[in-house]
Amino acid sequence: MTDSELLGFDALNAALKAAGEETRLRVLALLGEAELTVSDLTDILRQSQPRISRHLKLLAEAGLIERFREGTWAFFRLSEHGGGAEVARTLLERLNPADPTIARDRARLDSVRSARAAAAQAYFRAHAAEWDRIRKLHVTDEAVEDAIRVALADKPFRSLLDLGTGTGRMLELFGREIERGLGLDLSLDMLLLARDRLERADLKHCSVRQGDIYDLPLANDSFDVVILHQVLHFLDDGARAIKEAARVLRPGGRLLVVDFAPHELEFLREQHAHRRLGFPPETVTQWMTASGLEPVLHKSLAPEPGSDGKIAVSLWLARDDRALMVQPNRREVA
Repeated sequence: MTDSELLGFDALNAALKAAGEETRLRVLALLGEAELTVSDLTDILRQSQPRISRHLKLLAEAGLIERFREGTWAFFRLSEHGGGAEVARTLLERLNPADPTIARDRARLDSVRSARAAAAQAYFRAHAAEWDRIRKLHVTDEAVEDAIRVALADKPFRSLLDLGTGTGRMLELFGREIERGLGLDLSLDMLLLARDRLERADLKHCSVRQGDIYDLPLANDSFDVVILHQVLHFLDDGARAIKEAARVLRPGGRLLVVDFAPHELEFLREQHAHRRLGFPPETVTQWMTASGLEPVLHKSLAPEPGSDGKIAVSLWLARDDRALMVQPNRREVA
């Protein structure tokens, strides 16, 4: 345990008091399985919304759980850092998963997850035709993902931030190899799909939340790798997004951008909200350099001969070459 995870007497006493109540311990066990809303917890625990909210408030004040908003919804999860997080993890490690109370709550959680998955799949079916049409225009997803893996294969990484996460595919792709994964997206519908994907893959150390790509709710030097996969062409200001992504890279970290090469398919702008019809190599490279990163790779993947594809996909990789120390003049964000 590090010094930052140690608690003073009063803080530890408060954490133990918060956890030492039947409903609150059940809440901790449930949040150890998934990120949940107040509504989810009222359905599972069969208690009123005001009562559940009071329990959550006490757990959050003790540092055992965290709260974050997505639109009008509020999600809760176990704390990831600090002494309260260590207390929560230790308690749950000592809890028998076969205990009847815990097993009953988990069965009800499975019902909540099933309803969430059904809603996610309904949204996917409603939009699948649009996505399939766009996929046919470029090199296959499999080829792109193989290239992504090769680009990041020179050294392992422990933490991954996926900006504009969409369905959460990048987190799923690397989830078995990392200790922590976070995906941010503005679309609540896409976050619904991403949560379903991560839960089905049993990637409890990966999570998604709503967030603004231009103003990340994250501290400097937070992640080993940041990925922007098929995101820049939707944005008004790609340079600003890359600069913000560079801010949260750890010293020695890497930024990978995957997007379309230049093309002339105007209907993507008119019908699918694409702001940019691809990017020439020098554009993204210049944005990376201006953000203090060293570009180390550019690669273009052309559609397969004889396919319906008309758009090449490009990959840009850049590295943060700062010495491995925190720079005091880099802006901190809570």
